Amino acid sequence: MNEPEVKKENWERNLLENLTLASLREQRRSRRWGIFFKSLTFLYLFVLLFIALGWIEDGKVRITDITDKHTALIDLKGVITADSISSADKINASLQSAFKDKNTKGVILRINSPGGSPVQAGYINDEIRRLRAKYPEVPLYAVVGDICASGGYYVAAAADKIFVDKASLIGSIGVLMDGFGFTGTLEKLGVERRLLTAGENKGFLDPFTPLDPVQREHATTLLKEIHEQFIHVVQQGRGERLKNTLDIFSGIVWTGQKSIDLGLADEMGSAEFVAREIIKAETLVDYTAREGFADLFAKRFSQIILSILNSNEWALR
Repeated sequence: MNEPEVKKENWERNLLENLTLASLREQRRSRRWGIFFKSLTFLYLFVLLFIALGWIEDGKVRITDITDKHTALIDLKGVITADSISSADKINASLQSAFKDKNTKGVILRINSPGGSPVQAGYINDEIRRLRAKYPEVPLYAVVGDICASGGYYVAAAADKIFVDKASLIGSIGVLMDGFGFTGTLEKLGVERRLLTAGENKGFLDPFTPLDPVQREHATTLLKEIHEQFIHVVQQGRGERLKNTLDIFSGIVWTGQKSIDLGLADEMGSAEFVAREIIKAETLVDYTAREGFADLFAKRFSQIILSILNSNEWALR
């Protein structure tokens, strides 16, 4: 074999060796990154599990850690509906746990809600009154955050006292039923409306037919009845503290400062203030019912997916 052929063979061998080594390095690098991302994923899942099980609670004391007298804290936030974190089932279960604990010196229901279902709010109000009667030595105070309106105030009215911030929004003692009227829209689109009913009022307040005067009157009667129930609950809960002004039950909202003047609230104060100065048990223990692991994981996972989609969308702009 002559010298050029030897050099060519050596060159090809070196090239193959370099390619092989580069491929091996790339495979190792890929495996390392794969292990890294898998480890991150498992770590994230374990953190979610710990949070869901209450092992990590943003600096709040866990119930199992307390053996001394304390103040029970329950958060009611967001819209009050049967399928929300502030449903009657979840809030009432939290209230029952708080009152049953022999070391609970007082209960704070921290409310930040624009309202919601009058039925759900009514269930919570009834349960608060039942528990206060069963455990008369344990007071319950409502502490308002940004807003305590409509169904949120329906719940708060059952408390021994209501504490607010001067900028909180309080009130909205009223009831509404909203919707849209699309009369004539289908005709303009060339769509025929086919509504078949058994019972002359089965199509009650159908948005695609003209508003029937009889149905309108009946809906107004329903709203008035529920409004009267709301007024009764507020009057029952607030008693002589409530100022009988003309617009107090009109559905309007007031600031926290004005709500004290009207008797809708009692004093200024945060949850920490009430625990320390009113209940005299500074340690706050969170009894708020948490979302199940499956619900929490699904919510967090959807947030991750949306963030990825949003980042990709931004990158394509």
